[in-house]
Amino acid sequence: MKLPHKWFFIGLLIAGHSLCFAQQVQVVKFPALQKMMAQKGDTTLVVNFWATWCGPCVAELPYFEALNARYAQHKVKVLLVNLDFVSELKKKVVPFITKRRMNSSTVVLLDEPNYNSWIDKIDPDWSGALPFTVIINTAKNERKVFERAFTKAELENELKPFIQ
Repeated sequence: MKLPHKWFFIGLLIAGHSLCFAQQVQVVKFPALQKMMAQKGDTTLVVNFWATWCGPCVAELPYFEALNARYAQHKVKVLLVNLDFVSELKKKVVPFITKRRMNSSTVVLLDEPNYNSWIDKIDPDWSGALPFTVIINTAKNERKVFERAFTKAELENELKPFIQ
C-alpha cells in the first residue's frame, strides 16, 4: 500500500491552521461591538477601525500588534475592528490576517454596511474616515479618539496617560 506523499500532510496541516485562524475573526453586529467597548474594568481598551483596502490602516496595524504584546501586563487590550464586507471574510480578510501573522490582538469584522447608522454612536465627530482609533478606560472614565494614522511612537505616547 502506497502512503500519500508528505506534502499532502503538510497541506492538510496548513489548511487546518488556516481554518482554526479563521475562527478567530468573529463577525459581529454593532450592539455586540458596543458591549465590547463598554466593558467595565481597569483594562484600557484600544479600538482601531480599519480595512484591508486602506493603505494607512495597513501601515499602522503592526504598531497595534506590538502595543498589545508590549503592554499586556499593563492591562491593555487591542481590538481591531475590520470594516471589509462580510463576503470578503474568507477570501480577503482571513488571508490578510494570516499573512501578516496578526495573532496577538482580537480581530472582529463588523457586519454593519450602513455606516451612517452607527458611526455617530462611536463618536459624533467622526467623519467616517479610516483609520480611526478610540482609547477607552472605563475605570478612569477616560476616552480619546483619533481620526488619523499613527506612528509606533505616537500610538505609545497616546496610550501612556491611560496606563499611568
